Amino acid sequence: MQIAGSIVAITGAGQGLGRAMAVYLAECGARLALIDVNEEGLGETVSSCEKFGAEARSYLFNVAKEEEVDKGFVQIAEDFGGLQVLINNAGIMRDGMLLKCKEGKVTDRMSLSQWQSVIDVNLTGVFLCGRAAAGIMAESGKGGVMVNISSLSRAGNMGQTNYSASKAGVAAMTVTWARELARYGVRVAAIAPGFIGTDMVAQMRPEILESLVKQVPLRRLGEQEEIASTVKFILENDYVTGRVLDVDGGARI
Repeated sequence: MQIAGSIVAITGAGQGLGRAMAVYLAECGARLALIDVNEEGLGETVSSCEKFGAEARSYLFNVAKEEEVDKGFVQIAEDFGGLQVLINNAGIMRDGMLLKCKEGKVTDRMSLSQWQSVIDVNLTGVFLCGRAAAGIMAESGKGGVMVNISSLSRAGNMGQTNYSASKAGVAAMTVTWARELARYGVRVAAIAPGFIGTDMVAQMRPEILESLVKQVPLRRLGEQEEIASTVKFILENDYVTGRVLDVDGGARI
């Protein structure tokens, strides 16, 4: 796929990796539909993309709400005249141990709201946006590409029952969709980032940040642009589908 001129929708585009991917693809000449619930953040991302002469529009809706998603993607297709790429990036964390015990008694446990909120955005949101985008791509007769953002944590991580389950689900959906949608010319792949130098990570206490870096054989955090360049690779390589690409500095060996 040629990125220049392609219509790309990105969820969670109001900050972090979503913004980094949007700006990177703006430099490549993509036309961008940027999705988030953060109106201010979306505006900043749009402005950053427009500095490179890219067409960028903001769409304010919740990826976990079926009606909002379906209406939102219909609007995107109408505004841009189609859709070639979806990057399913929106995600949240609500970390906590499954349970905690003291003196043989359970003193705390992960709440249902902690579980459900993460599953709603990270898993159901990917499903809803993927379904909506795949329908547009299949009906166009021209196919397309979907890139789902999974995580190193899909293999399981302490304190992240909800997040790990959601990202493992994203990885499984990626392979399933690649097999189902190939007949319509739609490729589907995923990226599983490791510890990336986002603003949130940069605000961690120095000792916690140091402990994270020690888990990475390359002994550094990943750069947001390194995830964005992996998206570019997937889009441009027409023989990549059904795979989850680990971009983690060797942390998952």
